[in-house]
Formats: sequence, C-alpha cells, structure tokens
Amino acid sequence: LELGGSDPFIVLADADPVAVAELAAFARCLNSGQSCIAAKRFIVEDPVAREFEAAFVRAMEALPVGDPMDPATRIGPLARADLRDELHNQVERSVAAGARLLCGGIPHEGPGYFYPPTVLAGVEPGNPAFDEETFGPVAAVIRARDAEHAIALANRSSFGLGASIWTTDVARGDAMASRLEAGAVFVNGIVKSDPRLPFGGVKESGYGRELGIFGAREFVNVKTVWIA
Repeated sequence: LELGGSDPFIVLADADPVAVAELAAFARCLNSGQSCIAAKRFIVEDPVAREFEAAFVRAMEALPVGDPMDPATRIGPLARADLRDELHNQVERSVAAGARLLCGGIPHEGPGYFYPPTVLAGVEPGNPAFDEETFGPVAAVIRARDAEHAIALANRSSFGLGASIWTTDVARGDAMASRLEAGAVFVNGIVKSDPRLPFGGVKESGYGRELGIFGAREFVNVKTVWIA
C-alpha cells in the first residue's frame, strides 16, 4: 500500500539557499503539486531561512499557471473542485493557526480548478500545513534551529514516504539520511521513483514496496512442501 505523504525537504545552513529554492519550487509543484512524493514541508536552518524564503517565493510566483496542454505551463488545474476546496480550507486553517501567507492563497476564478502556487511561513507542528498532506501547490516553510532540530521536525509526522536533504557535505547528508523516518531519502536530489529502486513508505505512508527486487518478489510464486 502506498498512502501518500508529507515529505520534508531539509535545507542545511551550508547549502546555497537561492539555488536550492529554485529546485524546491520544482519539487513542490510536480504535477501541479498533486504528487505523493512532492516535497511539502520545507525545513530550513535559521542562518539561511530568510534568504531561502525570499528566493522560494520568487520561484513559486514565477511558475506559469494555465492550460495544461500548453508546453509553457507549469501549474495546471487540480483534479476536482472538492480537492481545490479542501486545499484552500487547509490554507485558511493554517493561517488562522498562525502561519504567514507569503504568496498565493486565493483560488483562481473562472473555469478549471486552479490554485496558485502558495507559500506559508512560520509553520510549526500542530499547524494543518505541517500535520496534514497538502495535495496541491501549497508549500509550508518551517525554521529549524540546527540540523538536529531539522531531523526532529522532519520525523514529527504521521507520514514517512520520501525526504530530501540539501547540503554541501555529502557525508553529513548520508549520515542524517539514516535517521530520517522515510521509505526513501535523497541527498542533494529531488525525490523520484525509479524502476530499479524499491518504492514505498513507512508509518501512515503505507506498507511494503513496489519496484526494484523487492517489488519483483511480490510476483514470485513460492511453493511450500512439508513432510512429516
């Protein structure tokens, strides 16, 4: 079972916040944000948080919204009206709970279930944008005191599908990856599925794996012979 997620995207203080923010916008808005492995919680160390937030807002606002048949479009409509309504409800509840709306947050009028790229800052545990899966182009930015705090925030979720860590110290990122509660962790890369690699989550993100050798074994018939 693969049951969705609220993937953390951890930006450490030694990363380039502007360059990473461009990738963060892409990671959040895959398929107009309707992706189980899209990054959703952006956990950023304090020293680079302000610069990351500003660059992230610029990158999100620059994404063209429009006809999904137009090759230039990056944000198309959501699948159904009720999904857009629920996403907007999550944004409104998150702001009411203390989050700051940095951009977006107002559904587009007219045909199609469009929702603009939206960034919420000042998000903390207990806020809907932190605790719930947001299935659309809505990003939650969470500040971490340090790397230890970032790991604690990432794991403070009922979900555990994917996660990413952004750092110039690959060995440090590798060490941190083993401590994250997720089915897949990418260091300096956007989470994606690959037929060569097992895919699936932990906690409320599911059970078992597809793809890779673990997925192939799901199709193997094993015979049991018992002789008394």
